[in-house]
Amino acid sequence: MNLILMMILISSLISTILAIVAFWLPQMNPDMEKLSPYECGFDPLGSARLPFSMRFFLVAILFLLFDLEIALLLPLPWSTHLDPTLMLMWAFTIIILLTIGLIYEWLQGGLEWAE
Repeated sequence: MNLILMMILISSLISTILAIVAFWLPQMNPDMEKLSPYECGFDPLGSARLPFSMRFFLVAILFLLFDLEIALLLPLPWSTHLDPTLMLMWAFTIIILLTIGLIYEWLQGGLEWAE
C-alpha cells in the first residue's frame, strides 16, 4: 500500500512541477508578423481564417457516436461473464439511446443539407 501511495505522490509532484514550468517558461510576445498567416513567403491572397461549417461538425459528431456504438456493441457477444439476458438489455439500451439521439438530431434539422 505504501508503494502505491508513494507512486501517486511522485506522479502528482512531477505533474505539478511540469505544469508550473510550462506555465512560466514560454514567452508570450505576439506581434503582427507572428500573427499573420504565412504562405511560402508571399502575402496571402485571401483570408486564412475560413468560416467553419457547423453541419460538418454535426456529421463528424454523429460519426463518432455511431463509431462508439460499434465499439460498445461488438464485444458484447464475447463477454462470457454476463448473463445473456443482461447482455441483451445492455445492447438494447445502447441502441435505444442512440436511436433517440438520432431522432432528436433529425427533428432539429441537423441532417438536412439544403435550406
